[in-house]
Parts: sequence; C-alpha cells; structure tokens
Amino acid sequence: MGRVFVSKPVGDRDEQQSGVVKRAGRSYSAAYKQRILEELDAATEPGMTGMILRREGLYSSNVGRWRRQRDEAIRSGLGERKRGPKVDSVARQLRVLRERNEVLEERLRTAEELVEAQGKAFALLHSLSRKSADPK
Repeated sequence: MGRVFVSKPVGDRDEQQSGVVKRAGRSYSAAYKQRILEELDAATEPGMTGMILRREGLYSSNVGRWRRQRDEAIRSGLGERKRGPKVDSVARQLRVLRERNEVLEERLRTAEELVEAQGKAFALLHSLSRKSADPK
C-alpha cells in the first residue's frame, strides 16, 4: 500500500502559503482490518508485528483502534436484544393516537348525553314552574 497525498494544499492560508501538504485520511475495508488483525494475532515471533505494520504502512494506533472496534462489535453482537417484530415508530404513534381518539370520542358521547339530559330536565322544570305559576 502506497501513501496517498493531497495534490493541492489543504488548510488555512498560512499552510497554503508555506506549501505544507496534508496527508489525506485513509480508510480500510472491514475485510482488510480483519485480515491484518488475524495476521497480527497469529504472529508469535519477536519483531513479526513490527514487520507486518511496516509492510502495510500502518501505525500501532490503527491496530489498537481496530481491536477496540472488533471487541465492541463482538460485545454488541452478544448483547440482549428485544424479541418480536420491530415496532415502526410511525405505526406506534398512529396506534397511540387512535387509542386516544377512542377515549376522547367516548368522553364526547358522555358529554353529549349529559347535555341532552340537562336540556330535558330544564324543559321539565320549566313546564312545571309554569304550571305552578298559573292560577287555577
């Protein structure tokens, strides 16, 4: 693997005027990382690790980060997961809103029945008060 350099200066004006060229960040595939980690883990002789790192143009910090990523992936893969189908947040929100709507419609029906009963009670009391007010 060769080194990759940016073709034109990157950074602020001082860096551009001084002609400093920054190295472009490198990215590695998961398969490459896994292959290198397996090779490093299999290296038992003294100096083999350094030889592999030099050959690949890697730093030990890369390998340390990759090992942490691998260990984290293993831990997350072994973690507890919720069983059952995954619930879509939109579907869940729709279900909650429909349930709330049913509760509110029931409360509305009750309120309308109360208003109707109050109207009938008022009419009855009004008619009774007229009868009692009328002289016989």
